[in-house]
Parts: sequence; C-alpha cells; structure tokens
Amino acid sequence: MGGLDFAGGTPVHISSGTAALAISIFLGKRRGYGTQRLAYKPQNTSYVVLGTVFLWFGWFGFNGGSALSANFRAAQACIVTNLAASVGGLTWMLWDYRLEKKWSAVGFCSGAIAGLVAITPGSGYVGSPAAVAFGFLGATICNFATQLKFIFGYDDTLDIFASHAIGGVVGNILTALFAQASVAHFDGFTVIPGGWFDHHYIQLGYQLADSVAGLSYSFVMTTIILWIMHFIPGLSLRSSEETEILGVDDAEMGEFAYDYVGLEQEIGHSIDSGAGVIGGSREPEHTRGHATPTATGSIRSNEKGAAESPQSP
Repeated sequence: MGGLDFAGGTPVHISSGTAALAISIFLGKRRGYGTQRLAYKPQNTSYVVLGTVFLWFGWFGFNGGSALSANFRAAQACIVTNLAASVGGLTWMLWDYRLEKKWSAVGFCSGAIAGLVAITPGSGYVGSPAAVAFGFLGATICNFATQLKFIFGYDDTLDIFASHAIGGVVGNILTALFAQASVAHFDGFTVIPGGWFDHHYIQLGYQLADSVAGLSYSFVMTTIILWIMHFIPGLSLRSSEETEILGVDDAEMGEFAYDYVGLEQEIGHSIDSGAGVIGGSREPEHTRGHATPTATGSIRSNEKGAAESPQSP
C-alpha cells in the first residue's frame, strides 16, 4: 500500500499500545485511582535497568534482523537503533530533570525505550543523523504524552499507550520525512521512492494512513475480544473490589513477591506496629530498632516493644 515500516512500528508498537488503551478503558480505573494510595514508584530500579538492557540488546536483532541478511543495511539498522535509544534516554532524563532536579535512571530507561520504538519503522531507511531526530522527538513527544491519561481520565498504569502507540506514530511520520532510497539500497536490491529527503512528499500520507489503520484495527478488535472474554467464565480480566483491597498476588497465589507488601494491605483495620514490624503472614514478627549482643552472645533489641513481644527471645 506504499507504507514504509522496516521492523514493525505499526503491527508491533502501534497495535500493542492501542490494545493497552482499549484494555485500560474497558477495565476502568483501579480502586483508589487519583489518590496517593496508587502513586506508585518502580519497586526495583535495578530490575528496570536490567530489563532495559535486555530490551536494548534484543532490539538489535529486532531491527537489524529485519534485513534478513548480514549485510550493510542490517549494520546500518543497528547503528541507528543504538543512536536513537541513546539520544532518547538522555532526552527523557533531561525533561524529567526540569521537574525533579534529579538524574533519573528510570527516566533514562523510559526514554531509551521511546527512542527504540520510534526508530523501529525507519531503521532500514534512514541515515545516522536522522536517528538523532528520532530519539529526541520520540522521547519528547512520548514524555509529554504520558499526561494524556490525566486529560482523558483512563488508567494506563505503565503508560503503554504513550510509549508504544504514540512512539510508533512518531516513528512512522519521521520515516516519511527522513527515508532515503540510498539507505534502503544498502542491501543491494531494495528500491523505494524514499521520503521527503528524496522529494517524495506523498509518503507522509501513506505513513499517516498506515498509522490510523493500525490504531483503528487494534482498538476495535481488542475491544471485541475483551467483550467476548468478559462473558466466558474464568476469562474476565476485571478483578473484584475485594481482590483489589487484598491484593491480586495474595488473592490469586496466596503470597507476595516481597514480604513487606503485607504491611501496606487495606484489610479493614489498622495495623498496630508499636510492638514491631509484622511480616506478611508467613514470617515471624520482626522488630524495629537496632539489636545489640549481650554478654552471653545472645541478641537483645534496643526497642522496648521487642521485649514485650511473645516471639522475642
């Protein structure tokens, strides 16, 4: 149909991001949405960085491998992929710095992913200088797009729509501007009319049509699938209010990833922590304060409440 999408900007990113929007709207807001109760921060920044490293590395196969051969075009796709991710990470981190005055590792990771998403459709068509624009504009627009959930009132916890759907659209549009026939021909046989750099201005229309088609198809089909699943016993995705209060981990599996999560449960009554910190239902009672060794080598807590605890030695 005339669209240029080297590694799946529309079928992978726009479709998945729009599906996330459809799921967010269908499920509705979580209990406590808009309150401090749901003002989550990443539970493990090290895992965020590690996951980004895995994604970044895998993206070389994702984009470079789309050349289907170990040739110059595949190498160029890897170069622009790495460059867009690097610029995107720095850009997002700088945008966040203007608000928090902190150099956020999570912000860098978010921007790197936005840059990777944006460069995906154009990775086999654009030169290295263009990759800087992909990274900068992809991270900038995705960063500001995270505010859409507040404007339109949907509960997209991880900003999937902002990062993937919007990032994919940005990548498609920039591909129309920066695609070059000479870069596409690095593999020795691909021939395209190019984009605006090659004075092929209609390419922008093709890319916009590609993006709208991907957005529309994904949203409608995902909504239909969700409705069908909703009426099949056992396949409904919406948790009950009781499950939300207790916590899905505890309700579905009977355990937590981290034991201290039990402290934060809303179980209908306050947790008395005056005598010490209560573990998540499977650990003995832990005490606050410092423990000091006694003359006999045993451990004695400095906190008065610990001595009163029936589980204290």
